[in-house]
Amino acid sequence: MPNAQQQWLQAFTGGFIATLLFHQGVLALFWLGGLIPAAPWNMNPVPPLGIPQVLSLAFWGGVWGIPVWWLIRRWQGVPHWFAALIAGAIGPTLVAMLVVFPLKGIEVNATKVVGGLIVNAAWGLGLACWMRLNRSRWNQ
Repeated sequence: MPNAQQQWLQAFTGGFIATLLFHQGVLALFWLGGLIPAAPWNMNPVPPLGIPQVLSLAFWGGVWGIPVWWLIRRWQGVPHWFAALIAGAIGPTLVAMLVVFPLKGIEVNATKVVGGLIVNAAWGLGLACWMRLNRSRWNQ
């Protein structure tokens, strides 16, 4: 059984990787379908550290991975996947739309809310996949 530090590291890593693969993967599908103007995996530097935008986003995905992992870690089967989908969709989207977007002066509209729910739900499923792949490393 892993210690708490190992679990939190796994949670962060899962959220980070889920951002790069699942969140950005869905954005890629939106972009390829002509639904959004900006390409995924944006490598433009962002303040204050000048790191690529996608890595900044993945860092925050890792941070989000910790509470979502904690929330869904004890469930099995369908409840596990459903909780990952719902927690992934709602938590990050609410914070993005109610806090991050207004701070950055980005307009919030229904299209962005729905898009956010979809890409963040995909992120939640990615985190759940990471949890399943590393099942022996986290506490039931």
